[in-house]
Amino acid sequence: MWVVVGIVSNEDSMLTPENERQTEAVERTSRFQLGQVVATPGALKGDWGDLSDDDMAENEFSLKEGFRLLSSYQLPDTGEKIWIITEADRSITTLLLPEEY
Repeated sequence: MWVVVGIVSNEDSMLTPENERQTEAVERTSRFQLGQVVATPGALKGDWGDLSDDDMAENEFSLKEGFRLLSSYQLPDTGEKIWIITEADRSITTLLLPEEY
């Protein structure tokens, strides 16, 4: 199951009909409604997480050229890894487990 999480930065960042349908499907299958998901400026300036030097360099290149971005973090309680992928057009940011890719 994919959970679409949009980073809302201004009024122009609206859900498309396709994303809205995906969000509705998630709301029907999840235990609770997420509500609007936002990020603070400090979080948006954060690092790439637990990536190799090559992956970090790729992200820096992708940031300049407008390609997809990947961050990876290990959860402190479980040690489980999560990925955060932002699409090239910056319309969608997805949180997922690596095995869900």
